[in-house]
Amino acid sequence: MLKIPAFAKRQNVICHSKSESVKQNTDLKKIFNHFIFRIQQGFRIFNLNPKISLPILLVLGALVAVKLPSNYYYPAIFFALTLTFHINRKDIPFLKKVFVKNWRLIIYIESAIIYVLFILGNINYKIDKLGISLFFAIILFSFFYPKAKPNLSLKWNFIPDSLFEFRSFLRKNTWFAIIGYVIIVLSAYQTALLIFVGIFILDYFSNIYEHNESKEMLEMYFKKYSFEQKLKSNLNFFNLLLLPTYVGFLIMNYKDSIFLIYYFVFMNLYFSLILTRKYKIYNHKEKTNYYNMGVYLEYFFCSITIIPAIFVLRENIKTAKRNIKLYVGS
Repeated sequence: MLKIPAFAKRQNVICHSKSESVKQNTDLKKIFNHFIFRIQQGFRIFNLNPKISLPILLVLGALVAVKLPSNYYYPAIFFALTLTFHINRKDIPFLKKVFVKNWRLIIYIESAIIYVLFILGNINYKIDKLGISLFFAIILFSFFYPKAKPNLSLKWNFIPDSLFEFRSFLRKNTWFAIIGYVIIVLSAYQTALLIFVGIFILDYFSNIYEHNESKEMLEMYFKKYSFEQKLKSNLNFFNLLLLPTYVGFLIMNYKDSIFLIYYFVFMNLYFSLILTRKYKIYNHKEKTNYYNMGVYLEYFFCSITIIPAIFVLRENIKTAKRNIKLYVGS
């Protein structure tokens, strides 16, 4: 049996250690490049898509300023938000392929950074044991993740046919609608939170009326209902959804009830402008009415100042009724 010389063994050990060192350096470089990409991705989203960035900035602003009755609420809420991000991420299979051994570390670091930004960002929170404990609990995120999104899709059949835009939107966005509605109701806790969430959520209410129905559907609808009936029924349903928020705010902030009156007027004016705009520019050849951030900002500032919104709304209603007549007749 041939014996391997000692120098050859040493040479093998050296070569092996060198290859391991090169591999570790490659892994570290890959991880570093991944986080550089994440930073660039964040800036790209904020620069190119104001429809996403504006609501995010408003929510972050609310999270920075909001004051809760107990210090323990902050880490619990921020942990829940971080968990929501983790559950909804779609890149875990990709991370497992690219970072074969380090994908769990990537998940932990990304989730931990989000949690820490929330914790350190709030001006009213003082770091406590619960906050630190939940930071380490984020390690568990690396060991569970949804392999498929839960298929929660309700029929929403209790919503009448006359509110078909609401029903269609809720069927397609069940998860988002439920989470969003909980946030709207909870916003009644504080005046600043009510305003921030109201501004944020209006953009998503606008999406309900972004798509145009077919010419046949429009004709069928407006032969049965007038435009005033449509506007009234949609406004009634809109305010029914906001009713728990109105009541909750009155109970918890009765001294600031004047803000609720303004909130009610502002929200209803904006909602009416968006709905009437849909039929003002309706064209059966177009699938959407091209709602964008420019429309949001225009109607937002009109509604804040109230008087301009009333004039714009009157013109919208007049033009919308005239446009509908082209399809339905008198």
